[in-house]
Amino acid sequence: MNLVVVESPTKAKSITKYLGPGYKVLASFGHVRDLPAKDGSVLPDNDFSMSWEVSSESSKRLSDIIKALKESDTLFLATDPDREGEAISWHVLEVLQQKKAIGTKAVKRVAFNAVTKDSVLEAIANPRDIDMPLVDAYLARRALDYLFGFTLSPVLWRKLPGARSAGRVQSVTLRLVADREAEIERFVREEYWTIAAHLKTPRNDLFEARLVAIDDKKLGKLDIKNGEQAGEIRAMLEGASFKATAVEAKPIKRSPGPPFTTSTLQQAASGQLGFSSSRTMQIAQRLYEGMDLGGETAGLITYMRTDGVQMDPEAVQAARKTIGRVFGDKYVPEKPRYYSTKAKNAQEAHEAIRPTDFNRHPKDMRKFLDDDQARLYELIWKRAIASQMQSADIERTTVDIEARNGSRLAQLRATGSVVRFDGFLGAYVDHREEEDVDEDSARLPEIRAGEALAREKIEASQHSTEPPPRYSEATLIKKMTELGIGRPSTYAATITTLRDREYIAVEKRKLIPEAKGRLVIAFLESFFKRYVEYDFTADLEEKLDEISDGKLKWKDVLRDFWTDFFGSVDGIKELRVTNVLDALNEELGPLVFPPREDGSDPRICQVCGTGNLSLKLGKYGAFVGCSNYPECKFTRQLGGSEAANENGNSADEPKLLGKDPYTGEDITARRGRFGPYIQRGDGKEAKRASLPKGWTLETIDHEKALALLSLPRDVGQHPETAKMISAGIGRYGPYIAHDGTYANLESAEDVFSIGLNRAVTVLAEKQAKGPGRGRGTPAALKQLGDHPDGGPITVRDGKYGPYVNWGKVNATLPKGKDPAVVTVEEALAMIAEKAGSKGGKKAPARKAAAKKEPTAKKTAKKPAAKKVAAKKAS
Repeated sequence: MNLVVVESPTKAKSITKYLGPGYKVLASFGHVRDLPAKDGSVLPDNDFSMSWEVSSESSKRLSDIIKALKESDTLFLATDPDREGEAISWHVLEVLQQKKAIGTKAVKRVAFNAVTKDSVLEAIANPRDIDMPLVDAYLARRALDYLFGFTLSPVLWRKLPGARSAGRVQSVTLRLVADREAEIERFVREEYWTIAAHLKTPRNDLFEARLVAIDDKKLGKLDIKNGEQAGEIRAMLEGASFKATAVEAKPIKRSPGPPFTTSTLQQAASGQLGFSSSRTMQIAQRLYEGMDLGGETAGLITYMRTDGVQMDPEAVQAARKTIGRVFGDKYVPEKPRYYSTKAKNAQEAHEAIRPTDFNRHPKDMRKFLDDDQARLYELIWKRAIASQMQSADIERTTVDIEARNGSRLAQLRATGSVVRFDGFLGAYVDHREEEDVDEDSARLPEIRAGEALAREKIEASQHSTEPPPRYSEATLIKKMTELGIGRPSTYAATITTLRDREYIAVEKRKLIPEAKGRLVIAFLESFFKRYVEYDFTADLEEKLDEISDGKLKWKDVLRDFWTDFFGSVDGIKELRVTNVLDALNEELGPLVFPPREDGSDPRICQVCGTGNLSLKLGKYGAFVGCSNYPECKFTRQLGGSEAANENGNSADEPKLLGKDPYTGEDITARRGRFGPYIQRGDGKEAKRASLPKGWTLETIDHEKALALLSLPRDVGQHPETAKMISAGIGRYGPYIAHDGTYANLESAEDVFSIGLNRAVTVLAEKQAKGPGRGRGTPAALKQLGDHPDGGPITVRDGKYGPYVNWGKVNATLPKGKDPAVVTVEEALAMIAEKAGSKGGKKAPARKAAAKKEPTAKKTAKKPAAKKVAAKKAS
C-alpha cells in the first residue's frame, strides 16, 4: 500500500480514481502548521528560529495520516507545484519525523501541473526530493511578514489609536491606492475644445474628419482652450472649401497575447466577467482540482498560481490541431508561437494557465459546470487557443484633407480600419485590442486623392481633462505585477485584507482609500518611508526568488532586513505624538484641510475664528479639532465637511440631537465599541439603536433618530393570514418579518417607506426561493462539492444570515464573509469546528462516518483549541 498526501479533499477525490486500489489518498486541508499569532514566534536573536503550532483540526488529520502510514510502504507528498505546496509537504514531513512515524519508509515528493490521469501517473513514476530552496524562500517570506507585522503594528497602535495592523505587502499596496487618490485631489481640470467636420464625397458618402492643424500650426490636445477660440475656427471652416490631399492605406498585423498568468486572468475576469480577484481564484481552484465530467473526473485547467507565459510543447501541438479543426487551417501559423514575460520577478519555469485538454470545447463542458465556472473556463480556453493562432490582418486608412478660406489654411484627418483577416480575433479579443480596434473602427468610404469634398456641418465640442482613474482590482493587480510587488498567490488575499481592515472601500468596482487607511500610510511614509517604497518591496521579492533558485541563503536575507528595520522601529518608539500629528498634518494636507469655498485659510477654526485646526487622536481614531479646546469644542471627522460638528461636541462626546416628544428624554448620537449608535435617555434602561450601513454621525438628525428608535415598525396585516407584517433593522441589515418568515430589504430607507403591497410581494418572492431556516431548508446559494465522508456541502441563506450546510450540520459564515467566495476547504474547517462544538455529532451521510462520534466528542472538550483551528483554516 502507498500513501499519497495532497492539500485538498477535492483533489484527493480526483486522484483516488486515477491511482487505483494500491494507493490511499488523504488531504492535509492546507497547511498543518503555522506561526502562532503572538510575540516570540520568530526569534531574531536565536538565529531566526521559528516556533510552529499544529492546530487541533490539523492534529486530527495528521493522526489519520500517521495511522494510514503504518499500513503503507511509501509516502508520496503530492501537494501543489509552487512554494506554498512545497512548504505544505515540508511541514507534513517535519511533523511525521518528529512523531517518529516515518521510520524506514520511503518518502517521495511528486508534483503535477494538471489534475489529469496522465499527469498524475507520470508524476508518481518520476518522484523527486523536497526542493529545499523553495521551502527556504517560503520560510523567509513567512519570517519577513511576521517580523514586519509584529514589530511595526504595536508602534502603529500606540501612535495612531484606532489603526489596525500593518503588513509588509499590504502597506505598499495601500500606498498605491492612497497615492492615486492624492493625484486625483491635486488634479486641476482644464477646458479644451475639439472640432470635427462632417464631409461628403462626390459619390454622396458621408464621413467625419477631425481638425489637426491650422495656419501651419499643429494642434495639440489642449491648444483650443475656450469657446471663443473654437467659434472663430468653426466660422473659418464653415466658409472653407475642402479637398482630399492624400489617401494612405497601410496594412498592419495584430498578434495575440500569451496565455493567462494569475495576474492577467484576474484582470480579464474582472473586466469581462465582473469577478473579484478572490472569486476568480476560487472558481479557478475548482476547475483545477477536478470536475465530474459525466463519469470521468478530471481537472479542466492547469495550475492557476503562476507567472509563466509558456505552454508545454505537447499542449502547443494540441492547440494547433484544435485550431485547424475548429477554425480552419488558415488560422494555424506556420510555426508555434513562443512568449516571454516582461513582469518583474517572473519565474519562467512555471507554465501558463491553459486547458488540460483543448478538445474539451467550452460549449461541451457547460453542461458539467455552473454558470460562473463555465464562463471562466471559456475565457481560459479562448485565450490559450488564441495565443497559438494566426495574426489578424487589418488595413488602416488615413485621409489628409485641406480646408481653404481665403488666405487661411487648415488640415483635417480622417482615419478608419478594416479587418481583412480576423485571425486570433475570431477566438478572443482582450480590452486593449478592443480599444485599438474601436479607435479607428469606422470604415471609411472610397475617397480619392485630389477630389473635392462637400461640407455638411462643422461641430465644435467642449471637453475637460480628467483626473487619473481610481484603481479597480484589475488595474491594481496589473500595477502590482509591473512593480514586482507580491506574488500571484498573494494578490487576492492582499486586497481582501485591506478591505477587512477598513483601509480601503470598494464603490462601483473602484478602490477608494478610507480616512483610516490614508492616515496609516501617511504615518508609514513619514517615519518608515523605506519600507513602503515600491523598489524596496520589489527588491525583497527578487531576493526571495534568488533564495528559491539557491543563489542566496534565507537567513542572510533576514539578517540584512532585520538589522535596519529594528533600528528604524526602535528609533521611533520614543517619538512624541505631537511630532507624529505635525508630520501627518503636512502629509495629509488636502484631506485634513480641504479648501473652503470662500477662499479663507482652511487651517483656521471657523467657529472661534482664532484657533488652529489640527489632527487629534481620540479613543476611536483620528479627527480634526481646534487648538482652543476646551473653550472651542469644534471637531470634524477626518475627511468630513467643515460643518460636520460645529455644535461644539468633541469626536468622542455624545452629540445632542433633541428630545423625545413623548418621554422628554435627550436623544444623542454616540460612538461605541461596535460603531456609531443613537441613544434615548441615560443609564442601563436607555434605548439604543445602531446606525445602519450608509448612515453616519455627521448626517444623522433628530427626525432620523426618532425613526430608528421607533423600530420595529408595523407595516400592516397580511391579507391572507391577518397577521402583522413588521419592518426593522437587525444584525444582518434591514428586513421585513411575518409569521416566522424574514425577507431582506435593499436599504435602511426601505424599512421606513415600504408599504403593505410591496411587503407582501417581497415575502412571496422570499418564499418562492425556499423556506427560511426555521421552516425547512433554504435553497442552496452555491454547491461546493462532496464531503470526504459523503454528502453534498452547500452554502445557504438563512434567517440569521448565510451559512454552510452538510447534512444536519449548519455553520454560520463569519461576519463580512462573502458567500460567493467560500471555498470547500474553508467550509470543511467550519463544519469540523461546528460538529466538534456540538459534541462531535456528524451528519448522517454514511454509517461509517457515524462510528467516529466518540473521537469527535473527546475533541469537543477543548474549545480554546477549536477557535485557533478555525482561524488557521480560514
